[in-house]
Amino acid sequence: MSCEGEGITVQRPRRGSGAVEYPVASLSASVTEPTVEKSTESEEQLDVPWQVVVHNDPINLMTYVTMVFQRVFGFPREKAERHMLEVHHRGRSVLWSGVRERAELYVQQLHGYLLLATLEKVT
Repeated sequence: MSCEGEGITVQRPRRGSGAVEYPVASLSASVTEPTVEKSTESEEQLDVPWQVVVHNDPINLMTYVTMVFQRVFGFPREKAERHMLEVHHRGRSVLWSGVRERAELYVQQLHGYLLLATLEKVT
């Protein structure tokens, strides 16, 4: 490697003859400072708990819904049945409350089992 003025060139051997020079960008190029965007949400808004809500649908069997609650949330059978009956009689049931990221995961898993689930901010 050799330095010539401001730029740097790299010498690479070539078959049978001398070196070939490849120009490389100058080290003196200025690096711009990254811009930092101000957060639009306060910490209080980020800490607000979220709820996973399952809504009633006329398609899935009660035993199937109970089984899904057991698999996704690890509920014992009795608790899963209570939530299933609440969904059946009241039209919805809050299954879990906590941080948004985990709630989004639960909603996605419930959708994978073809259950109608939503994410709601606790007010």
